[in-house]
Amino acid sequence: MKRRTTTRRSSLLVALVATGSLVLSACGGGGDGGSTDGEGGTAAAGGGDASEVQVMTWWAQGSEKAGLEALVEVFNEQHPDTEFVNAALAGGAGSQAKQKLQADLQAGNPPDSFQAHAGAELQDYIDAGQIEDVSALYDEFGLTDVFPDTLMERLTNDGKIYSIPSNIHRSNVVWVNPAVLEEVGIDPSTPPADLDAWMADMQKVADAGKTPVSLGMDWTQTQLLENVLLAELGAEGYNGLWNGDTDWAGGEVNSALTKFGKIVEWSNEDRDGLDWEPALQKVMAGDAAYNVMGDWAVAAYDAQEMTAPDDYAYWPVPGTDGVFNFLADSFTMPVGAAHPGGTKAWLDTISSAEGQLAFNKVKGSIPARTDIEASEFPAYQQSAMEDFSSDTIVSSLAHGAAAPVAVLTAVNQAVVKFSQGASDVDTLQSELVSATEPLAG
Repeated sequence: MKRRTTTRRSSLLVALVATGSLVLSACGGGGDGGSTDGEGGTAAAGGGDASEVQVMTWWAQGSEKAGLEALVEVFNEQHPDTEFVNAALAGGAGSQAKQKLQADLQAGNPPDSFQAHAGAELQDYIDAGQIEDVSALYDEFGLTDVFPDTLMERLTNDGKIYSIPSNIHRSNVVWVNPAVLEEVGIDPSTPPADLDAWMADMQKVADAGKTPVSLGMDWTQTQLLENVLLAELGAEGYNGLWNGDTDWAGGEVNSALTKFGKIVEWSNEDRDGLDWEPALQKVMAGDAAYNVMGDWAVAAYDAQEMTAPDDYAYWPVPGTDGVFNFLADSFTMPVGAAHPGGTKAWLDTISSAEGQLAFNKVKGSIPARTDIEASEFPAYQQSAMEDFSSDTIVSSLAHGAAAPVAVLTAVNQAVVKFSQGASDVDTLQSELVSATEPLAG
């Protein structure tokens, strides 16, 4: 997204992050289907019960449900002898699905596959011995030849891969109401050059009695925070937050947090009670000027038949142009799954060209595969595919790519405490230092 001022029609993905603690059992699970032989387990063997596959996601309503249905249609064509059992659970930014998953994993009764964010979010499952190494499937399905190196690097953990992605999303996008900006004398077709310039425009909106930025529940606030940090620190400094090269206690982080705090002050007071779409609705209705949200937001505009550039515009978060803040939904093969043959069939479909084409057309995301023609997709996905191939790639904190679940949970808690006025910038920084201490180990 090279400072484009229009967005395109596509569909919705609620790529959300659970806010509760995920305490994973060290038990590897039970059943007859799983294996932890270090060579791909049942994935390498390719055997096991394929009569059905039970898949747990949080794609239970709206356009994400439509995306799942498109994928299941391809699955039924490719694997007609395997019954798809939909174990989706809606609500609470995926928290209900993750709570149910936690209980099932601890009880040794896992689903045959479950949705998770690619990257560090999987670390707890890996450490607990709850998901298989599926590296052998990458060779069997030919994925190493069609997944880009930038993605493969983010999927690999100590030389092994534990999930297969169905898509790629971007989190550093600002959604804009042009009419609100024009009303206060701001040109919506010219994105601000950096974070400071953007905040100056926010002040103009606030002076006019409008809400500059709409926010929602905890993970949307963390998503804003990560992109403020990205804008202030740059890609290298931002990456350093996760590999230890950037000091969370340093002055640059403090400066970024101060700016984050000002933006939060400018946001809607009812933020903690809103999911992402009601927060975006404030921009759509002209009650707020900006919303920072992943690119699944375009479907909300599509649903109301709103089009760019008249009804809305989009930009990279000012200061992050040329950087793609990455996240991806992926699927696993749990240890002890009852139907490992069904799991393999599901992973085959979600990684296939046919599956990724059907799925991502509906969801607004882009395929993980590089052998699908961009012309097959609407214009927004075409632009995102171009950007992912050329931009600097960083990993989203709010969507599980940058840090394990325990770290993210602690960050979410510190951010909400701050947004509710229960801490100041220095306290927030201290709590973020504590939250990210596990990364140093």
